[in-house]
Amino acid sequence: MSELKAQFQQHIAVMQARTREALQREGLDGIVIHSGQGKIKFLDDNYYPFAVSPLFKAWLPVVDNPNCWLILDGESKPKLVFYLPVDFWHKVPKEPNDFWTDEFDIHLLAKPNAVEKYLPYDKAKHAYLGEYLEVASALGFSNVNPDRVLHYLHYHRAYKTDYEKYCMREANKIAIQGHRAAEQAFRAGKSELDIHLAYLAATRHTDEQLPYPSIIALNENAAILHNSVRDIDAPQQSRTFLIDAGAQYHGYAADITRTYVQQDGEFADLIRHMDQVNLDLIDMLKPGIEYADLQFKAHEKVAQLLSDFGIVNLSGADTLEQGIVSTFFPHGIGHFLGLQVHDVGGHMADDRGTAKPSPESHPFLRCTRTVEADQVFTVEPGLYFIDSLLADLRSTPESKYINWDKVAEFKPYGGIRIEDNVIVHADRNENMTREGGLN
Repeated sequence: MSELKAQFQQHIAVMQARTREALQREGLDGIVIHSGQGKIKFLDDNYYPFAVSPLFKAWLPVVDNPNCWLILDGESKPKLVFYLPVDFWHKVPKEPNDFWTDEFDIHLLAKPNAVEKYLPYDKAKHAYLGEYLEVASALGFSNVNPDRVLHYLHYHRAYKTDYEKYCMREANKIAIQGHRAAEQAFRAGKSELDIHLAYLAATRHTDEQLPYPSIIALNENAAILHNSVRDIDAPQQSRTFLIDAGAQYHGYAADITRTYVQQDGEFADLIRHMDQVNLDLIDMLKPGIEYADLQFKAHEKVAQLLSDFGIVNLSGADTLEQGIVSTFFPHGIGHFLGLQVHDVGGHMADDRGTAKPSPESHPFLRCTRTVEADQVFTVEPGLYFIDSLLADLRSTPESKYINWDKVAEFKPYGGIRIEDNVIVHADRNENMTREGGLN
């Protein structure tokens, strides 16, 4: 038996155990998970790209086939209704035959509207999990996306099985190939669009297969946190390149960010210092700490950089006390990573859905959980020169502490973000990004 197949068997055993507990809490006999279906564009006859339900792909690596169903009771062999139409207009999937197929009782579905014969008869004791509420209603499900089931499943998705860790390592390896190609394109003076195309070619992904739209930002655009408009023409001078881009493997995501500069100098030195901040914060990750503590520590470290590089004419401690850091570092330090880039369960205190909100001083923090073994995080400190936030700061009394000449010197470079993907083990951290070869 291959190692991957053995890992997948263990993964299914964990998923079965979670399902049993979720059903017991809700008093249900089973759940039915819908992979999703195609959506036609408004006033058109073409479809939007299909996006599979993360609840579905948590069970198996079928990420590109709509109209599939899982019928689960936590005890019996999971039933998979796999959509396999007769269609000469479109490419149809192959009949399932892979490392995962032995774990499912597979039935082939030729027409989407014929699924009812495979579904449980007593739908009152089964819950529908999925996006298409009108489909659930038409099929007779009255219990749709019950909160207690979803809370339990979402909370426990934070604990990754060996199979899931394997998939995320592979996703990082793919993304790293893309990052290397993108850096080469930047060094060659290419445009944002051409860099993006180089990334796609190296990862062998289409835009639709990426786990999120890549952020490809040159020069001042590096100050746009989610730069999604890629300039077609190359700038006359390429100073800085910020790339936040990932990849998928069997439905699991990588999410990596790097910042590069063409010429050595003070901004290159600032990038090197931010890289060390990233590594120092990752060293803090260990079972038992609060993930929010990384946010507080990140602000301390960025405050010190603002002081050390003369951007703020205060000590690091005084810069932090004055509340200036958020102008230059306005986002959270990271998030859970897994089936989704911003994986679920980050603001849950327990598996019954009790909220654990972000600290009032850091409202954009995406995770407030206590760090535990088998969880996977991104860690992504940043420092940016954002026009609107700088304008707000200039209108405050704290403006007198800012070296505006230094800000003007750094503004053409946009900003810096460094992001790694980290598995927390009981006795160590596994930095998938660095160990995969991207420094």
